[in-house]
Amino acid sequence: MSRDSLISLPRTTTGSQLTVGEALKSRISVREFKREFLTLEEVGELLWAAQGVNRPGGYRTAPSAGALYPLETLLVTGNVKDLKPGVYRYSPPDHVLLPLLDEDLREQLASSALDQAWIKDSAAVLVITAIFERTTLKYGQRGHRYVHMDVGYASENVYLQATAMGLGTVAVGAFHDGKVQALLGLPADEHPLMIMPVGKPR
Repeated sequence: MSRDSLISLPRTTTGSQLTVGEALKSRISVREFKREFLTLEEVGELLWAAQGVNRPGGYRTAPSAGALYPLETLLVTGNVKDLKPGVYRYSPPDHVLLPLLDEDLREQLASSALDQAWIKDSAAVLVITAIFERTTLKYGQRGHRYVHMDVGYASENVYLQATAMGLGTVAVGAFHDGKVQALLGLPADEHPLMIMPVGKPR
């Protein structure tokens, strides 16, 4: 993919006034969103919280067994300022988005997730996927357990960052894997594990 097609995200500021304890106390699952746009800065902060690089060596905000990082984060957009509706892949090393599809797929994604309306009503959706082989090549079958731990760490990071920013999200695990995989054009070895709609709470 040409570097010209990449979308640079604003650098993270982590400027919230909430402490981690306050964010934990305030964290809830949000299923009703205002029909308002998010900013590129806001989605950048959420993506960074999920899988961003936080120190030299490529280490990330969420722990991963063996620092193998099997997770990928996709952004399905509809209402984000300065970002066309579509599907994007987040690249942690450069903090950029790679455009994949140029269609608003929130409604179809909701349909693939047992018609959970909060997915299509959100401003954007984070879809966390995994390439299991990155971990199982080292850890064998036990690597599957480690990958599922990884998605738990990443999704909680998104919850806390959203809370600190006055946004809302909910972790959605009920969906048809094959439908989501086909809808987003994922390769055969990449599997969806978590869907997290985000937006401003109603």
